[in-house]
Amino acid sequence: MDAFFASVELLRYPQLKGLPMVIGGGRRKVDEIVERDHAGRALSEIPVEAFPLLKDYVGRGVITTATYAARQFGVGSAMGMMKAAKLCPQAIVLPVDFDEVRRLSRLFKSVIREIAPVVEDRGVDEVYIDFTEVPGGQREGGRVLARLIQKSIFQATGLTCSIGVAPNKLIAKLASEFDKPNGISIVYASDLEPRIWPLPCRKVNGIGPKADEKLKRLGIATVGQLAARDRDWLIANFGKATGAWMHEVSWGRDDRPVVTESEPVSMSRETTFDRDLHAVRDRAELGAIFTHLCEKVAEDLRRKGYVGKTIGIKLRYDDFKSATRDQTIDRFTDDGKTIRQIGGQCLKRVPLERPLRLLGVRVGALAKAGSPEALAPAGTRAAAEPVSTTASLF
Repeated sequence: MDAFFASVELLRYPQLKGLPMVIGGGRRKVDEIVERDHAGRALSEIPVEAFPLLKDYVGRGVITTATYAARQFGVGSAMGMMKAAKLCPQAIVLPVDFDEVRRLSRLFKSVIREIAPVVEDRGVDEVYIDFTEVPGGQREGGRVLARLIQKSIFQATGLTCSIGVAPNKLIAKLASEFDKPNGISIVYASDLEPRIWPLPCRKVNGIGPKADEKLKRLGIATVGQLAARDRDWLIANFGKATGAWMHEVSWGRDDRPVVTESEPVSMSRETTFDRDLHAVRDRAELGAIFTHLCEKVAEDLRRKGYVGKTIGIKLRYDDFKSATRDQTIDRFTDDGKTIRQIGGQCLKRVPLERPLRLLGVRVGALAKAGSPEALAPAGTRAAAEPVSTTASLF
C-alpha cells in the first residue's frame, strides 16, 4: 500500500493531499483537538492551517510513514521526529489511527483474496500474491491482473497500492518499489542485470544496516557487485548461512513459496518516552506505563486468539544500549496481570541505575487459545536466572 498510514488520514482530511505530512509521534488526540476547535465543520472543510506542524513537535517519537511530498525532503519511516523537523519543518504531523488502519488493512486484503486467493500476509500494509493459477494471471506478464487488483482496492477503500510482478518473492518485493505510488512493475528473469544489479544492496529485504555497512567496507555497494563476488568469499566474510544466502539473492534466486497460513512468533508492545525516566525518581510513571503495555499485549493476544508462555521485557537506556530478559512459565496465558507479574520478575534481572528512554513487553512461545497444546496440564516451570536483590523495580 502507498504510504498507508498517511493515506488513511488523507481519506479523513482530503484537503491535506499533496502536502508534506508525517504520521507518528505521541498518542495525543490531534484529530479530536482539531475537530473541537472547528466544531460544526465537515472534516474536509477544516483549514489546513489548523493542523499541527512538525516544527512544533517536541518529543522522541519516530515517524511511522510520510507522504511522498515529505519524502522529497529526506524524511522517511523510522526517522526520529525531531530530526525530521529539521529536514521538513513545514510538514503536518498527525498520530496513527490504529483502529482505522486495521479496518482498512482487513478490507484491502479481503478484496485481493476474492480475486487471487493464494495470499501471504506480510503485515498491516503488504502481501505477497501468487498469480500462477489465477485465470488471466499470465496476461501481459501479470499486468492485467495487477491492474484489476489496484482498481478493486481503490473502489473498496479509496486507497492506492503499488504492485511488483516477478518470478519470485525476492524480485517481486524489489519491483513493488520501482514505480510508487500507484505503479505496476513487471520484472522478468532476464531483467536481473539491467534492473536488479544496479540497486543498492540495502534494497534487498534481509540486508540490514550492519550488513550493508560491512559490505560497503568491503567495496560492495550494489547487488551487481555482490553477485560478482565468489560464493566462498561471501561465506568466509559473512558465515555459512548468510554468505550462501547473499550469493543466491544477488543472482535473483528465491524458491520460497507464498505461504497462506502462518503463525506469529510473538506479540509485543513498546514505547519511547518523551523524556528519560528513572526507575527510582519516576517509579510511579514507569509503573503505570509498564502496566499499560502489559494490558495492551494481553488485549492483542485475546483479539487474535493466542496465548503465550514466554514473557519478556526490553529496555533502552539513555546511552542507547539495550537490555532484554525473558522468563518461561509453566502455563499459557493471555492475562494482563500475569504478564505484568512475570515481566516484573524479569525487570529484577536488569540494571536499572541508568535513565530509560524505551520500555517494551513481549509474549512469545505462542499457541492458539483453546488448542490441545494450550490446554495441556502445566509442566515444570522453566529455570530462571538468579533474581537480583538490589535492583529498584517499578
